[in-house]
Amino acid sequence: MEPEILDLENFLPYRLYRLADAVSREFAGIYKDSHGLTRPEWRTLSGLGQHGTMTATALGEQSAMHKTKVSRAVAELERRRWLTRTPDENDRRVEHLTLTKAGLAAYAEMVPLAKAFERGLLAKLNAGERAAIAEGLAALERNLA
Repeated sequence: MEPEILDLENFLPYRLYRLADAVSREFAGIYKDSHGLTRPEWRTLSGLGQHGTMTATALGEQSAMHKTKVSRAVAELERRRWLTRTPDENDRRVEHLTLTKAGLAAYAEMVPLAKAFERGLLAKLNAGERAAIAEGLAALERNLA
């Protein structure tokens, strides 16, 4: 009996990974060209822009990034003077990260670029396909959470 073969190109987890990576790389060109950011730096900036003050741990959980990537992104955004660190009053090992005025300005410049990218991506689909993707993703997220 021959061993079962996995058709990787049709394996849903692999397809989702490849699609997410392709979309992420395409979008990365926009924030790299406009502001010279890496993916972890963009995710850190956008997390803080959306949620306000956060810890590095919370940023890592929210963006699904490893702590070393978060740490490097935080260091670079701090070097650019786009964020500040404030030690926690009760636990000196914890720092609260907040965007500066310059960081908020950069975030505000990038939000319309991100929304335009998303609109362009969704425009490749018809209304039924957009609804099906939204419903399918929501169902997977609910069931895997």
